[in-house]
Amino acid sequence: MANSILTKVSSLRISPVAALLQPARTTTSKHYIPKFKKLRAQKVLKVDLPDFNEDYESLSPSKQRQKLKERGLLPPRPWVERPFYISATGGVFEAYIPPEGDGKASLVSATRAKQTVQLLEKKSKSMMAVRKIKSYDEDFDTKEFVSKAQDIYIKAHESLAANDKRAMRLYVTEKAYPEFRHNSHMKTIRWKFLESLEPPRVVHARCTDVISKENIFGQITVRFHTQQQLAVYDRFGRLLHGSEILAKDVLEYIVFEKHLSNLYGTWRIHDKIIPDWTPPKDPSKLTRIMAKPEPEVVEKETKDVPAVADK
Repeated sequence: MANSILTKVSSLRISPVAALLQPARTTTSKHYIPKFKKLRAQKVLKVDLPDFNEDYESLSPSKQRQKLKERGLLPPRPWVERPFYISATGGVFEAYIPPEGDGKASLVSATRAKQTVQLLEKKSKSMMAVRKIKSYDEDFDTKEFVSKAQDIYIKAHESLAANDKRAMRLYVTEKAYPEFRHNSHMKTIRWKFLESLEPPRVVHARCTDVISKENIFGQITVRFHTQQQLAVYDRFGRLLHGSEILAKDVLEYIVFEKHLSNLYGTWRIHDKIIPDWTPPKDPSKLTRIMAKPEPEVVEKETKDVPAVADK
């Protein structure tokens, strides 16, 4: 052993200590695991880059198809498709016509009796629409729905008073959202629901399809006769409308809509029916600029000119 080391030192011309510390050289340059040699060679692959300066439109259709197949691409379409989702309809189909004097007229009056007969004739369509809604929602019941509708009605108005836009979208459709938010910018709204003078009831129901026969929307009109408080202040804190002390009786016909074909569809406020016989609203007390006063016309006094004496 000592002779071999001395022979190595003499051949390399290095010190004996350095020869002992130098690691032994391996005689092979192969990979440690020879079976991965092929995989190591495939680590770098030659890729044919596309020629961006190539005139693609001048090629024949078969050549274009061949080029697309080589690159694994689909042929381009001559039109541009943009997917869209219809979550609400654009209006009320077959709107409910409230009877004149509802909430005020006597039940024994001739006008009210005639209107009751007309509503009974139209009730068959509403019953068929409710049956259609039950085919999509087996647990639907008009008696339970009115309590749920009243809860949606209250939460929608509370979110408007709190200026909570995100919560309002849960209770109001896309069609009714701008109508809810109309003329409410930079205003403070105080709204409170006191009580129901009459229990809410379903007075109208309709179903319709949009674009296809399977895309069904349902609309239900609920009559609310409630007592509320409303006060609207402008940005300066001045009262524009209503009062926080006085309570008023409110009779409203609210249309609720649901996308029945959508498994996760919910009932939301869609519109409000305002009868023709309702009294006009009070004029708004918005801030206005005072008109400039008209300039006063000063009449010039005509002085008597002395007559010139004849010469």
